[in-house]
Amino acid sequence: MATTDDVVVYSESAGVATIMLNRPSARNAINSELAAALTACLSRAQATESVRAILLTAAGPAFCAGLDLKEFTRTGRPPVGATAVITGIAESAKPTIGAIDGPVATGGLELVLGLNLLIASDRARFADTHAKVGILPGGGMSVRLPRAVGWRLALDMSLTGRVLDADEALRNGLVSRVVPHEDLPAVARGIAETIAAHDPYVVRELLALYRYSAEHTLPEALTHEFAEREARRAARGQLVPRSEIGTSR
Repeated sequence: MATTDDVVVYSESAGVATIMLNRPSARNAINSELAAALTACLSRAQATESVRAILLTAAGPAFCAGLDLKEFTRTGRPPVGATAVITGIAESAKPTIGAIDGPVATGGLELVLGLNLLIASDRARFADTHAKVGILPGGGMSVRLPRAVGWRLALDMSLTGRVLDADEALRNGLVSRVVPHEDLPAVARGIAETIAAHDPYVVRELLALYRYSAEHTLPEALTHEFAEREARRAARGQLVPRSEIGTSR
């Protein structure tokens, strides 16, 4: 059972696994302990059949300040497992939603860029401080940030450390919605439960289609979408179980 001392807190309800970063005194900076705990929670959510959506939240005034620089300075290398957990979130087979309240920066921004939907409170702030702290990104910042907000704004953020508030993040496509601070838990939870209530096969395949589209040309993506739809139709006619459709990919 989770306790308030756990650096990551996990719970399940109504088809949603809620994972809360819980190092508020360190602004939820990612150290090796948090990376390992978050990886374990994500694996648990992926392996639990009743879980159909994953909601990532954080305790305290900051969502995530990035990698733990104290550990980085002490060891001379990034926290163990930090890059792997960022990659794991981005490759989740189940839909992921982030409830972003307060600042999220650098490695924390890399973490949330891998989520499928970001719901921000009006207190959310987004920044990349790699240049300021003198560390090159290793969690996909130079790839995912320009895809989210455009090449020029991404460079502006990374080279100058420019901070986007919630409204500017919404205007530039970084987040899906902005809600009042006090409404964020209920709104984010409602979105996660709505997704969890939908057909899990279709939700999973939609995620796969969008990812394919992001990595291929328009003609390739259109052809792939048509082929997947026809495969589903054929499988329905042959009464093939959903769990066996598309498992070769």
